[in-house]
Amino acid sequence: MSLLVVGLSHRSAPVSVLERASLAADAQTKLLQDTLAAEPAVEATVLATCNRIELYADVDKFHAGVAELSTLLARHSGVGLEELTPYLYVHYEDRAVHHLFSVACGLDSMVVGEGQVLGQIKDALALGQELHTAGRLLNDLFQQALRVGKRAHSETGIDRAGQSLVTFGLEQLAAGAPVEAWAKGKRALVIGAGSMSSLAAATLARAGVAEIVVANRTPSRAERLVEILREPGGAGVDASTVEMTAAGAELACADVVVSCTGSTGLVLGADVIATAAEARSSELALLDLAMPRDIDAAAHRLGGVRLVDIESLAEASADAPMAADVDQVRRIVSDEVAAFGAAQRAAHITPTVVALRTMAADVVAGEVARLEGRLPGLDDKQRAEIAQTVRRVVDKLLHAPTVRIKQLASEPGGAGYADALRTLFDLDPETVASVSRADLNDADVKNRGRV
Repeated sequence: MSLLVVGLSHRSAPVSVLERASLAADAQTKLLQDTLAAEPAVEATVLATCNRIELYADVDKFHAGVAELSTLLARHSGVGLEELTPYLYVHYEDRAVHHLFSVACGLDSMVVGEGQVLGQIKDALALGQELHTAGRLLNDLFQQALRVGKRAHSETGIDRAGQSLVTFGLEQLAAGAPVEAWAKGKRALVIGAGSMSSLAAATLARAGVAEIVVANRTPSRAERLVEILREPGGAGVDASTVEMTAAGAELACADVVVSCTGSTGLVLGADVIATAAEARSSELALLDLAMPRDIDAAAHRLGGVRLVDIESLAEASADAPMAADVDQVRRIVSDEVAAFGAAQRAAHITPTVVALRTMAADVVAGEVARLEGRLPGLDDKQRAEIAQTVRRVVDKLLHAPTVRIKQLASEPGGAGYADALRTLFDLDPETVASVSRADLNDADVKNRGRV
């Protein structure tokens, strides 16, 4: 089986396409279920964020896998396959691993170095685990991606290369002024209470806004966010909630609005924004971090309104300087990809080695039993010494070949060594396939120092 990723992101597709192709939670669930039902895939998980949609799968056929995954993405995103195809990218095997590790480190983000993507990768893995669509390969891959991302942030200064989308968006609204100076004393409206909106609220509180109002379709989640914002150990800011239906009316007295909901339609229309802008004496600053967008793009043309959305963030970040630490992170990614590939290839050979040693143990047991039948006069000590001698001979004969074949299998192109070992020793493929993870762990403990 082989790792395949098919997807689109802000690097390959315009925001208008990404917006239409975005996947709601139920659509992600159905996509994974349908992917596993498709013939080429045995594992799958989806990484869906505000600026990327990627379907990861373990497939047995490359071309059939690409065709099937592309079709499924088109079907569940609602964008026709013919329109979607030019924006899709495909990564296979080591390139797919390299891509995910780069994403985890923030190298492929709209704002280079941002760390929020780690939470999104964690959520993607959790969804695959919950639906039982992520098996050994994808579990290993995504868990390692999380470790690689954390390593990049702890060992380098990649954080200095960029900020989260929230911080970057606020910097664009501030138009060159320090965010703290721009935000101080302002009244903020945060629409939504998910991870991005919560991050926005916390960032605004740290920046010094005077008041935060939270609007959300589920009042309990808004109230919980407000409680956190009010806590002295947290931001300690004046915070309150309003009904989602009152969000439009709040525009008249809010100075800055951040919106990031899971809505499939507009939350703030241009007419509502225009009415609020006319009643104001100061500029209304809007930050839309949703995909698809929450705020009508027509607000860009309204007087007294400054709108920053995903599309304008993409344009602003295109020329953003990259920190010198990026090169160091790229080296980390390359090293980790090589290590992951070696570990996967070595793991591929392990069931065959375990099956070979099991067969050898069965042969030893059979020969010792045959000897006992032919020499019934042997006492217990003699029988034990003979059995131990035969086992030592077999262990010594198998030690060098099994150690060497594990080394060879961990190298690029080493997958064929498992087939060669099965052929040379006439191992039953079904017996090899039946070796469980528990068997492998037990064998590792027993053979540590021998194989």
